[in-house]
Amino acid sequence: MKKILSFEELTELAVKLADFVIPNDVIALVGDLGTGKTTLTKTIAKELGITGNIKSPTFNYVLEHLGGKMPLYHFDVYRLSDPEEVYEIGYEDYLHNDGLTIIEWANIIDTELPKEYIEIKIYHRDENSREVEMKFIGNEEREKELNKLW
Repeated sequence: MKKILSFEELTELAVKLADFVIPNDVIALVGDLGTGKTTLTKTIAKELGITGNIKSPTFNYVLEHLGGKMPLYHFDVYRLSDPEEVYEIGYEDYLHNDGLTIIEWANIIDTELPKEYIEIKIYHRDENSREVEMKFIGNEEREKELNKLW
């Protein structure tokens, strides 16, 4: 489902997502530079009770944020040249480590995403809004629950 959201509404969606996710969930974020992927992640982290500076892990591939309701494993796979390179940074270990995994630029590793995940695509609409498409891949029940967040 696609919707046009203001930045305030995008923040509200992130708050709702933080309440929705459970340990071992994966959020796959897709969108160009500046669409709000990291901002969405920061809000989710804050709502999970994670303190500290949440920034894009561009030069680290993954940053671990511990504490709060559950750990957050924040990936940025922009610099990978092959989807299978994600395994060299411990990808599988993070997926099954009782935390929330958020992957920026997830389209780069789409062939390596788990069977079930939340896909959020964010597109520039104008300076004040974004077009957002969100769905739960691989689980119809959770897809129905996710759609209620809008």
